[in-house]
Amino acid sequence: MSDGGFATQGTNAAEYSVSELSGALRRTVEDAFGNVRVRGEISGYRGAHASGHAYFTLKDDRARLDAVVWRATFAKLAFRPEEGLEVIAIGRLTTYPGSSKYQIVIDDLKPAGAGALMALLNERRLKLEAEGLFDTARKRALPFMPRVIGIVTSPTGAVIRDICHRIADRFPVHLLVWPVRVQGETSGAEVAAAIEGFNAIQPGGKVPRPDLIIVARGGGSLEDLWGFNDEAVVRAAAASAIPLVSAVGHETDWTLIDHAADRRAPTPTGAAEMAVPVRAELMAQVAALHARLRAGISRQLQQERRALMALARAMPGADMLLATPRRRLDDLAVGLERGLTAYVTGERRRFLSASARLQPGRLAVMIGQKRAHLTELANRSDHALSGRASGARNRFASVAAGLRPSLLDHRLDNGRRRLTPVGAILQQTWERSATRRTERLAGVWRVAASLDPRRVLERGYAIIRDTTGQAITRAEGLSTGQRFSVEFAGGESREAMALDAEGAMARPRRTAKTEHVKPEQGKLF
Repeated sequence: MSDGGFATQGTNAAEYSVSELSGALRRTVEDAFGNVRVRGEISGYRGAHASGHAYFTLKDDRARLDAVVWRATFAKLAFRPEEGLEVIAIGRLTTYPGSSKYQIVIDDLKPAGAGALMALLNERRLKLEAEGLFDTARKRALPFMPRVIGIVTSPTGAVIRDICHRIADRFPVHLLVWPVRVQGETSGAEVAAAIEGFNAIQPGGKVPRPDLIIVARGGGSLEDLWGFNDEAVVRAAAASAIPLVSAVGHETDWTLIDHAADRRAPTPTGAAEMAVPVRAELMAQVAALHARLRAGISRQLQQERRALMALARAMPGADMLLATPRRRLDDLAVGLERGLTAYVTGERRRFLSASARLQPGRLAVMIGQKRAHLTELANRSDHALSGRASGARNRFASVAAGLRPSLLDHRLDNGRRRLTPVGAILQQTWERSATRRTERLAGVWRVAASLDPRRVLERGYAIIRDTTGQAITRAEGLSTGQRFSVEFAGGESREAMALDAEGAMARPRRTAKTEHVKPEQGKLF
């Protein structure tokens, strides 16, 4: 075999290596289709790649064409590609030798209208939205700690393994898998039946009822995910009594079940993270809260202890607390002794004064006066009784003329018997009345004697009067230079004059000082 593409023995056909043939095909395609305009519907668009390039497919009802937008071109596009939109792509065709595929490298992109599937999807979305199936008010919060999670997905794909592994890593719970087809004509009916089947499980049965449902599928094109846009699936998700999480496709994929679900997860792994918390984080959080609680209690105890110590330091001792009461007790003891002495002296004077009046001869005179008064009262009573008896006797005599002697005698006897006790009762009543009045008179006399101001003067007090004879009870009633009289016990009085604090009369002051002297000192100044 010769090098450089020479003909082999027995034939004149040129021989190419794979790279040479791929390069020749690439040059041929690029030369023939160096500038084309292609109309098609965008499918499989996932947004810009991490490198900044965008990859998707242009399709119609019979063919598909891979497309790529390089990073520099993507940044300059006035119109960003969107899944399901019909667009006009301007660019050049080229091949990809690594996979023997051809693709269009897009230099510009313009919208040409929505595709058929996108138009049908939008029409269905508007219809279901008008029925209120997508209202946010009907969406419920997910349980914080579900015990059983129902998963609707394919049992053989990578999705179920990712969910199971993620939940096992975060917080292991009981998982129930309802196997369904996630692509194809029957996928929509199977997913709707799975959601309704989980809701039909009765609590307390052999099969536990899920606390949360996850509907999951991996990424794909609009056609691959079309089963999750089925109207039956959307209605089953909206009618589910169990909170439902939709995890269909990647983050940029949107289906109608995403709008009807209580929560939408960007990926199946994200749905697992939404379903359960991280057990280690919960334990750490509980430990942190416990530590904070202990620290808070410790700080509170320390603050209370410091406050108690401060109060203890500020609180005076027993001696300090009892100092004032002790001083008051001593003062009161001294005042009590003086008061008792003054009281005994005053009572002794009163007793001597009373004893002077209670002499035997005077008592005999008073008793004689009282006896004479009682005798006078008795005579008056007898005279009154005699008068009443005479009047009654006269009335009886005038009536007796018209009565029979025997009946009159009988009535006289009865009247005499009734009159005799009445006279005795009247005599007793009069004596008791006279006794009560005598006692009341004595009590009133004692009260009047106790109120006599001269008795107060005998205990060492004096009465100050102005020139008009009015009593002066306060120092404010005296002005400097004003004359007044001081009345002592026994009715004696002396003239005096008010001086200022220095003993002079030059300037009047608000307060006046009154000097007292004993009666034997003569006239006051």
